[in-house]
Amino acid sequence: MRLGILTGGGDAPGLNAAIRAVVMRATTQGDTVVGFRDGWAGLIGEGLARVVRIEDVHGIVGLGGTILGTSRTDPRKEDRTRAEVLANLRRYDIDALIPMGGNDTLSVASWLHEAGVRVVGIPKTVDNDIAETDHCIGFDTAVSVVMDALDRLRTTASAHHRVMVVEVMGRDTGWVAAIGGLAGGADLILMPELRLTLEEIGRALERRHARGQTDTIVVVAEGVDFPDLQGVREASTTDAFGHVRLDQRGIGDALARSIEQRTGYETRAVVLGHLQRGGSPTATDRLWATRFGDAAVDLVHEGKSGVLPVARGDGVAVVPLRDAVATVRGVPQDIVELVRRLAGTGVPEIPLRVANRA
Repeated sequence: MRLGILTGGGDAPGLNAAIRAVVMRATTQGDTVVGFRDGWAGLIGEGLARVVRIEDVHGIVGLGGTILGTSRTDPRKEDRTRAEVLANLRRYDIDALIPMGGNDTLSVASWLHEAGVRVVGIPKTVDNDIAETDHCIGFDTAVSVVMDALDRLRTTASAHHRVMVVEVMGRDTGWVAAIGGLAGGADLILMPELRLTLEEIGRALERRHARGQTDTIVVVAEGVDFPDLQGVREASTTDAFGHVRLDQRGIGDALARSIEQRTGYETRAVVLGHLQRGGSPTATDRLWATRFGDAAVDLVHEGKSGVLPVARGDGVAVVPLRDAVATVRGVPQDIVELVRRLAGTGVPEIPLRVANRA
């Protein structure tokens, strides 16, 4: 068989481990693996692809990013690009395609399945919000980066008696904020599933100061919306899938300014940004990426299509692609409640609005 692979959307640590697993497993089955460059862009126009051999994936298991390149490209937007994708799959004689990505990439994969292409996806996103799976490639590395950053920021916050606002990834859900924040001992965690008003944040900080806790770490997911927060910039551009550029909002900076104005406490903002995507993947991300890649090849050989290998507890399960992209997976209620108790306000009399999107 000739298997096509691609990596779409934002890069994530662990993608190369998944590529390696696909190539190694497919080669033992006698398959040829064709890698399409830069996500779905590699299937548009004349196409951009190369055969990926065993020697090409030697030593890449610990390498961040993706050797295939990636992009945020949606070929479904025009009839021309739809036709080009299907034509290129025929041109390169692809028997099955294994795309690795998040909700957007996998939604394109689901469309291809409906169009008659054999497709088996692999779940990847730092945000960890793909439905039906307990783990997405890149998530564990991202939260480890957040945890390490909070450990480092705590010492400088303590030395200067400052409030540190740390902006982390998370468009629709607060997985990175919640898990990274809890692991790093954040004092306040603000995320789509659990939000405070600016007044409540200010009161919580004043109570901490009254108890002698003059250093505070506030973690905020980049997608959180504060209706009463001034200074948040209106994003002027969107990506190919219509998502606003969250880096242009400046939620961390705006929140830090508001806190300092309201409380008088010296406040600094730190945006972790692409640091959360970069560097070598953790053992957890390497392992799940390897298991997903290996399983994807076996699913192709079993004649399956329109499916996705996912993490369920300690094992790998298989779910329909359409179910995985039908919604986003919010932070579960027990974790939301843990955040509320330990990194909400620390006092029960302030009501919190819980809106789990799971």
